[in-house]
Amino acid sequence: LGIPVVVFQPANSLDEVRDRVLQMGAVLGREAEARALAQEYATRLTSLRAQSGDRPRAALYSANGYTSGDRSLAGDIMQAAGLDNIAAELGYDRSGILPLELLALSEPEMLIGSAPYPGASHAEEVMAHPVVRHLASKSGAGEIRDADWICGTPHVVQAVVALSAERRAYLDKKGPE
Repeated sequence: LGIPVVVFQPANSLDEVRDRVLQMGAVLGREAEARALAQEYATRLTSLRAQSGDRPRAALYSANGYTSGDRSLAGDIMQAAGLDNIAAELGYDRSGILPLELLALSEPEMLIGSAPYPGASHAEEVMAHPVVRHLASKSGAGEIRDADWICGTPHVVQAVVALSAERRAYLDKKGPE
């Protein structure tokens, strides 16, 4: 059909999101717009990363017990939001399945899950397990829409904003030590 196809590597960090925006600008011949969008994204991200204080230990846990380590986009989003990722403590660099037993033994301060899909799914049954429900109730667990942090677009800033708010709410609930 004469339509060029360009393949982009997935963004595995917040910095790579900026790189993909610039790459897309070059592909579309819209470099100036891409630079402006990348600058706006970087500025917003810098202001969000300016967190200090306690860094609660948090677990990402979703369908099939899926989790992401620090060398993933989701892990980088957690870092930017002021959370320490238990997956990294357990040796997960990128992503994988976190057994329920390891989740329970790691005792995360916060549990972050993904929003359930409509309808029933065996993959999501683990999210209703009593251990997961207990950890969620203890932490006031957050839920992030997959669309907010799966794809490496500037929209991932929304996930940093949402997790930062969850962190503040948890720390406010916890109170001073």
